[in-house]
Amino acid sequence: MPSPQPSAIVFDVFGSVVDWRGSLITELTEFGHRRGIDANWAGLVDAWRAAYQPSMQRVRSGEIPWTRLDDLHRASLDRLVTEFRISGLTEDDLRHINRGWHRLKPWPDSVAGLARLKQRFIIGPLSNGNVSLLTNMAKHAGLPWDVVFGSDLFGHYKPDPETYLGVARLLDLRPDQVMLAAAHNGDLAAARRCGLLTAFFPRPAEYGPHQVRDFKADAEWDVIARDIEDLAAQLGA
Repeated sequence: MPSPQPSAIVFDVFGSVVDWRGSLITELTEFGHRRGIDANWAGLVDAWRAAYQPSMQRVRSGEIPWTRLDDLHRASLDRLVTEFRISGLTEDDLRHINRGWHRLKPWPDSVAGLARLKQRFIIGPLSNGNVSLLTNMAKHAGLPWDVVFGSDLFGHYKPDPETYLGVARLLDLRPDQVMLAAAHNGDLAAARRCGLLTAFFPRPAEYGPHQVRDFKADAEWDVIARDIEDLAAQLGA
C-alpha cells in the first residue's frame, strides 16, 4: 500500500477501464449486418485507433488549434471510410458511428472495482476524451465516477503536464495526493514526473492480436495490480 495514501484516484479510460476495440468491432459488425454493408470493420477500428496519437500530436505541436477528441475522431473516420471503400453511409450514419466511442463497454472487473474504490476515494477519469464523451460513456457503461476530467477542461492532451497537474488543482489537492491508475506504462511515467502516485494493471487484450506492449509493469509503480478489483483490495477498499 503506497504511503501516503491518495485522496483521489483518476483513471485512464480507453483500454484501461473500457474495451474500445471489442466494443467498436462488435457494434460496427452488427451495424453492417443491419444495413447490409459488408466491410472490414475490425480493420477500420484498428486503423481508427492508430490515428489517435498522430491526430492529437497535430494539436500538441500547434499544427491545428485545440480540437476535441470527438472532432479528431470524426476527421479520422471520414478519411478511413474512403480508404476502406465503405459506401452507402449517410451523415446520420457517420455521426452514429463516431459516437460509438461514447458507448464503449467496460472490462468485467471495472464497475465492481470502481464501486469499491468509490467508498474510500474520490474517483474519476483522466482521459483524452472530452467531457461529454466521458459523461455519456459513464451513463452507458455504469461507471460510478464522482467527477469527470476530460481533456477539454485543460485544453491539453496527455501526457502534457497540464492534465495531471490540472486534476490536483481542480480538486485542491497536492499532486502526491492524487493517484493515476492505468494499463499504460507511458501514461504512468508522465504522471509520476508530475508528482502523482501511480497504479498499474494490465489489459493484455486491449489491442487484440496487435498488442505489443504493456503486458506487465515496466517500473516499480506505487501499486501493481491484476485488475481494478485487485487494486481496490490492495488499497483497502
